[in-house]
Amino acid sequence: MSDDRKSLAGRLREAREYLGLSQDEVARTVGLPRPAISLIESGQRKVDALELKKLAEVYQRPVTDFTGEVEIDAPVPEAVQHLARAAAKLTEADQAELLRFAEFLGTKVPAKRQG
Repeated sequence: MSDDRKSLAGRLREAREYLGLSQDEVARTVGLPRPAISLIESGQRKVDALELKKLAEVYQRPVTDFTGEVEIDAPVPEAVQHLARAAAKLTEADQAELLRFAEFLGTKVPAKRQG
């Protein structure tokens, strides 16, 4: 198994677990048998582009989060740079938790302003 497939498999599994979804729930949503999700998450089954797109939609993340590609559209804002410096001082476990929390915040729908 290639390192790319292993990385993709791990990212997909982590995204599903983070959202608290079962393999069965994901399988029903994307229209695959549950064993296919298991094989994908273990890296034993390739994922075609349409399946990856559906999985990314279920996990509310861009496809690039799973492929490992980095999209850089603009310079990093000062506030984000400050967060990165602060995060660098944390333990690896705390950094992983911070990342999961940041990803969660990125999936939230903004609240409507009261006015």
